[in-house]
Amino acid sequence: MIRKTILAAVALALGAGAHADTRGVTDKEIVLGLITDMSGPIVNYGKESRNGMTLAVEEINARGGVQGRKIRVVVEDNGYEPRRAVLAAQKLVTQDGVFAIVGHLGTAPNMATLPFLLQSKVFNFMPQSAARDMYEPASPYKIALGPSNYLMSTTIMDYFMKQKPYQRVGALYQDDDYGRESVEGVVAYLKSRGMTLVEKVSYKRGATDFSSQMARLKAANCDLVFNASTMREYVASAQEARKIGFAPVFAGTTANYSRQVPQLGGQAAQGLHAAAFIMLPYADDANPAVRQWAAAYKKRFSEEPDVYAMFSYYAYTTFAIVADKAGRNLTPETFNAAMEATKLPQDALGNPGFNVSAANRLSNDRIRIMQVAGDKWIPASDLLPPPKL
Repeated sequence: MIRKTILAAVALALGAGAHADTRGVTDKEIVLGLITDMSGPIVNYGKESRNGMTLAVEEINARGGVQGRKIRVVVEDNGYEPRRAVLAAQKLVTQDGVFAIVGHLGTAPNMATLPFLLQSKVFNFMPQSAARDMYEPASPYKIALGPSNYLMSTTIMDYFMKQKPYQRVGALYQDDDYGRESVEGVVAYLKSRGMTLVEKVSYKRGATDFSSQMARLKAANCDLVFNASTMREYVASAQEARKIGFAPVFAGTTANYSRQVPQLGGQAAQGLHAAAFIMLPYADDANPAVRQWAAAYKKRFSEEPDVYAMFSYYAYTTFAIVADKAGRNLTPETFNAAMEATKLPQDALGNPGFNVSAANRLSNDRIRIMQVAGDKWIPASDLLPPPKL
């Protein structure tokens, strides 16, 4: 009898300690990390990402957590600086012992921290970056939120070229990795159709004067301009084009998809296009689930949500679904196996489905084309798959 009692106690102890060697997992909680900008140039996006995470985690924990464990998130500020991001990642892994970094904001910070996370075997789950490195080459510890700038650009071009046989395509791009990678996608798509860019002009980040760029694109008689810019530069370039009587179709990227574009652009922004794979959660959205979510967000944070809040909310809710499917014995191996076995459909909020494999770490490769109408963005398409080049 005593022997049986001892064996039972040992078995119980072993069962309770099955996760003892799993970083970030205890009997009562799963510890995650969020690295975002709380003091730098995109602090508004950082605040949104923190709020979206907070809303998701509070909802998850209110439902009992994941397999009886509550989620706890340690937030670190990267100031949108790669060096600070590396220090934040090192702290989260070595001191806080996180199971995964979820929703890390910014391409440059993500690129800086990725080698350390891979070496430490810590998941970089759905980072807010559109760099191909977030899913290529494939690694068990990479899970991308959405398609790369290159892949999105080919999809954007495929949509427009199927709407109308544009003959004179030009490009305006930010002179950095984001802009150059985006234009690479445009060039590759046009090459597949036996075409080339008729004009290509760049600008430095923070530019406010686009007179020379728009003049060159107008002189080239462009009927479609691919605009790999960011929000304020998109507005300024469109305003300059309208001022000189240049009226091509403007095809923007996900970096142009922001509430501020129609608000700042006014009449000049009407008809502008952008790409999106996560939708802006408008308070008067046609989808009642989105209206309810936006109302809950505003009640919690006393402000309207923007798309970066939804990025984080989607990332953390998806993590919780996968972790739950991994079962009570949560380890990197069981989590990865659950990911590769999980195929999630588009959710009630209109967010994309989730599908990864050992060879493909891109959870979603589809985007929508959006268009400015009045003071907001409306869908011009459903979710579109990338073309085969």
